[in-house]
Amino acid sequence: MMKYLTAIVTSSLLCVVAACGQSPVTQPSAAQTTSPSPNSDQTQAAATRPAQAQRPVADPSKFAIIISGIGGEEAYAKQFAKWSSDLRDALTNKLGFAEDHVMLLCEKPSDGDLQATAAEVRRVFTQLKTATAPDNSVFIFFIGHGSFDSKEAKFNLIGPDIAVTEYAQLIKALPARRVVVINTASASGEFIKPLSGAGRVVVTATRSGMEQNATRFAEYFISALSNAEADTDKNSRISVLEAYDYASKLTAQFYEEQKRLATEHPLLDDNGDGTGHPKAEAGDGKLAQATFFDSLLLQQAGGDEELKKLFTERSELEAQVEQLKGRKDQMKAEEYEAELEKLLIKLAELNQKIQAKQK
Repeated sequence: MMKYLTAIVTSSLLCVVAACGQSPVTQPSAAQTTSPSPNSDQTQAAATRPAQAQRPVADPSKFAIIISGIGGEEAYAKQFAKWSSDLRDALTNKLGFAEDHVMLLCEKPSDGDLQATAAEVRRVFTQLKTATAPDNSVFIFFIGHGSFDSKEAKFNLIGPDIAVTEYAQLIKALPARRVVVINTASASGEFIKPLSGAGRVVVTATRSGMEQNATRFAEYFISALSNAEADTDKNSRISVLEAYDYASKLTAQFYEEQKRLATEHPLLDDNGDGTGHPKAEAGDGKLAQATFFDSLLLQQAGGDEELKKLFTERSELEAQVEQLKGRKDQMKAEEYEAELEKLLIKLAELNQKIQAKQK
């Protein structure tokens, strides 16, 4: 029965893919559609930025927070500012994030951006709590320095810092079922356990709070978002797992080429067990593999709201299947088979609806 269902789902998926094509479709910036912003200051600033040609259609279901902390030294301040700017550019100009859905908190804000203080961080999360819905995705990036005192991990802001336990509560309050946290700071490994949970992907630049030197991971992760070399399965999309693998590889190469002892070892957790791994193993990697930065499904829907909804539901079901596979070793065989069968039946039904809609 399971083999039969798998064959049906696979066959219908291939039909849908063939009908849609694989390459992301881009539209002129005038064709973008956005939903109300959780940050009115940034909405006004976004309107003053130069329009970019061939920018993908903006996806109102995606939100991003970039928290760029205090540099401490001028060299780090400049580095963090550049990485944050490059990241925002990749998200808005290449990956379909609406400009007013990308909130930047930094040391020296301009153009309506926010200052990276604890008060502003809390305010942004409060606004996101109202602006987001269960079927939305939220991406949270930390760029800067972190700290760990053997008891509590923090990210360095201007003024008082916020501990990871509070970030866990802020994220838990968001209605979005898919939250991706990418902490590229030193001592970031301590963020994994408190932030781990269902529907969460947590990426860190270090494996523990004891790795407290400045990191390089952010540079390579951001580069992956616009680099075809990171697209290992050659489907013209970059998943969180692909970006993570690319950045991890280049981070290791940096220390090898410099003949230096590596002071950062990235980790990934996406199965909710609170334990990160350096690569896709032990149940980790499945959700990250099914989570993409772009909005290809929205573009494939071609403005058809019903088709867009079907694509979104299918994407969520596919992610649930991958997560279930990651938990297989922790489940009884009959329980795993029963849950997988339910998901595959739903997928088959959805694919039939999609095919009928596209005829």
